[in-house]
Amino acid sequence: MKIDIGIKERDRKAIAEGLSRLLADTYTLYLKTHNFHWNVTGPMFQTLHLMFEQQYNELALAVDQIAERIRALDYPAPGTYAEYAKRSSIKETAGVPKAQDMIQLLVEGQEAVVRTARSIFPVVDKVNDEPTADLLTQRMQVHEKTAWMLRSLLEK
Repeated sequence: MKIDIGIKERDRKAIAEGLSRLLADTYTLYLKTHNFHWNVTGPMFQTLHLMFEQQYNELALAVDQIAERIRALDYPAPGTYAEYAKRSSIKETAGVPKAQDMIQLLVEGQEAVVRTARSIFPVVDKVNDEPTADLLTQRMQVHEKTAWMLRSLLEK
């Protein structure tokens, strides 16, 4: 059945493509955060282990929300590592960095997700796509706050 939600097909496609990049960034950050949770060591182990767990659990819920919004726009949500690698602005981290480097890499990842979310707003605003705008706003708030909290751990 044809979709008729008051947003033209070309605009839905542009939004879905932007959300697919956001999904790829979010999933890549999820995987990185989960990896760091498993592999963090050092004097801040307990704090970081628990903090990273909270963060990857939040990201796991977020990928579902983003993918479901893409589907509501009547486009397939990407769901493979290959698709995420092609779309994500966040690069994988080889090896196991030191705890301080993990924190820095996660700050960079959180900020990258914010930039991706922000880049989708022009088309979303143009076509009055309030549900996507709401999703983007919520995601940006979470990622900006998480980046701030992680940055605070880097203060000397």
